[in-house]
Amino acid sequence: MKITSTSCICPVLVCLCFVQRCYGTAHHSSIKVTRNQTKHIEGETEVHHRPKRGWVWNQFFVLEEHMGPDPQYVGKLHSNSDKGDGSVKYILTGEGAGTIFIIDDTTGDIHSTKSLDREQKTHYVLHAQAIDRRTNKPLEPESEFIIKVQDINDNAPKFTDGPYIVTVPEMSDMGTSVLQVTATDADDPTYGNSARVVYSILQGQPYFSVDPKTGVIRTALHNMDREAREHYSVVIQAKDMAGQVGGLSGSTTVNITLTDVNDNPPRFPQKHYQLYVPESAQVGSAVGKIKANDADTGSNADMTYSIINGDGIGIFSISTDKETREGILSLKKPLNYEKKKSYTLTIEGANTHLDFRFSHLGPFKDATMLKIIVGDVDEPPLFSMPSYVMEVYENAKIGTVVGTVLAQDPDSANSLVRYFIDHSGEDDRVFNIDANSGTIRTTKVLDREETPWYNITVAASETDNPGLLSHVTVGIRVLDVNDNPPELAREYDIVVCENSKPGQVIHTISATDKDDFANGPRFNFFLDERLSINPNFTLKDNEAIVVLFITLRRSKKEPLIISEEDVRENVVTYDDEGGGEEDTEAFDITALRNPSAAEELKYRRDIRPEVKLTPRHQTLSTLESIDVQEFIKQKLAEADLDPSVPPYDSLQTYAYEGQRSEAGSISSLDSATTQSDQDYHYLGDWGPEFKKLAELYGEIESERTT
Repeated sequence: MKITSTSCICPVLVCLCFVQRCYGTAHHSSIKVTRNQTKHIEGETEVHHRPKRGWVWNQFFVLEEHMGPDPQYVGKLHSNSDKGDGSVKYILTGEGAGTIFIIDDTTGDIHSTKSLDREQKTHYVLHAQAIDRRTNKPLEPESEFIIKVQDINDNAPKFTDGPYIVTVPEMSDMGTSVLQVTATDADDPTYGNSARVVYSILQGQPYFSVDPKTGVIRTALHNMDREAREHYSVVIQAKDMAGQVGGLSGSTTVNITLTDVNDNPPRFPQKHYQLYVPESAQVGSAVGKIKANDADTGSNADMTYSIINGDGIGIFSISTDKETREGILSLKKPLNYEKKKSYTLTIEGANTHLDFRFSHLGPFKDATMLKIIVGDVDEPPLFSMPSYVMEVYENAKIGTVVGTVLAQDPDSANSLVRYFIDHSGEDDRVFNIDANSGTIRTTKVLDREETPWYNITVAASETDNPGLLSHVTVGIRVLDVNDNPPELAREYDIVVCENSKPGQVIHTISATDKDDFANGPRFNFFLDERLSINPNFTLKDNEAIVVLFITLRRSKKEPLIISEEDVRENVVTYDDEGGGEEDTEAFDITALRNPSAAEELKYRRDIRPEVKLTPRHQTLSTLESIDVQEFIKQKLAEADLDPSVPPYDSLQTYAYEGQRSEAGSISSLDSATTQSDQDYHYLGDWGPEFKKLAELYGEIESERTT
């Protein structure tokens, strides 16, 4: 059986070969196949080798998108057994049989009843069979053939990803690749030029170009400047049929933005600026702004400002505001119009991020001159000192001058100044001030023991502008005078045991004084002569404390040294002998080794001498010519000859031991006898140093004997 097609416009007829399962080229003439061709299913490779008389086929074609009023003729089936008498019946089965494709069962003519779309289905597989109309027996084995939908150029190219947004750095070299666009065509790329696309640029010249085959967009000019133009809209067209007349086309838009590079240095709009700053501006405050312009954006426009010259370098400083890219001028030191009325600064602005590809366009910095005019401001008076300290004696008369403050107008006008005391924090007004002179006086009698110190605030204002005030703190110390008598430290209630020993200390009395040290602590104690004196007690004055002794006469001898077991609280025991020359901890011997320093003490610690002292310059000159041993002897002689020395023990420690005493130790530790058995008259033979001690013990011994 052979198939003919009169409507096929394909110049090459393809024979469906069941042996090779592929399409080959053929002519309209019939091709006789000598082996049996069985049912063909696309993708199968079965081959039957039983020789049998076969069919001769031509491949059928049907044109897509057929819009005619009549069904489109596809082709004709014809069996060699058909004698034209109508005894052969042709049957068509398979894809679209009876719906899309119909066959005349007598003539074998096949028609397409519908318009087909190759982009939806490219071919149909059908089966043909010839049977005897009378017996319904096959005259030929069933065979498979294909009706291929032939493409026409009915699809335009499409850009599926458009429109596009893309960037490219400014100042790029010509030919720099920007983007590759791709258009797709749904037509058959294997048949004709329906799907062969070429690209062209409809809008965007002369800045950009497109490769007609690849669709790659490139820059078409050198050094495109973003600052001149930043955005471009480029229209790209894709046309099929290889761009020939009659081809279909599609287009897309590519929005191209030039990105910034640092190709512009900063520039100050002016080469000279002038700024007014009042002299009252606070240190650390911002007093002005300056800005250099940079045509770049982002980090390429970042810059930093600095003062590179001028007589105001130490007075002003500049910082950079990163948000506004402004230079903030601040004050480092106070301004004074009367001393300097203007300053000049050279300010530089420089980019912080440099691109060395464009260094030839530099330098990427600029400088300008800034003149600062200092404005004169009426300033408050200025005190001569930041604070004052004054002194006044207590009990001074009302109106006593305490001191004087001074303030002047710092302005060139030199206005008169008036003073007053700020009493806002003072309940009791103790002082007043002369409004013109600034002299402070007392308004009340002061008592140091009540208030030893006053702090007041003095304000000064100009007579021409009373609203401008200056304040200063004045501290007033109240000096002491001896206006308070001494008082016993407390009420004393003394208890004495009946068997107390003569000479025994029964109590120590102290006194206090409200006055300060210079007028207080040195006291003289004595028994009131107006009262009857009790002979059993003796009072010994130490000028700081007073010691009360028992002088009751007894016939029984008692030891002079008090036992350590005696724990009565009115007994004070001193048993620290000291360590001599080598003892550097028990006593500070610095004063003795430096007689000049020792002389500074002036007085003994136990009494106030009534005799005239040697003038200081004579004493110092004498001390410089003698050694410490002679100094000690001199002090001992002064003590022995001093008529004001009372008959009580006064222990004075000297670090210089000197030569060995002829009398030996007076300690009772090595004594063979007890104290009660000793005869103390020999003490008088030891020299004037022991005269007082001999008299004291002689008096005690006499009392015991009596």
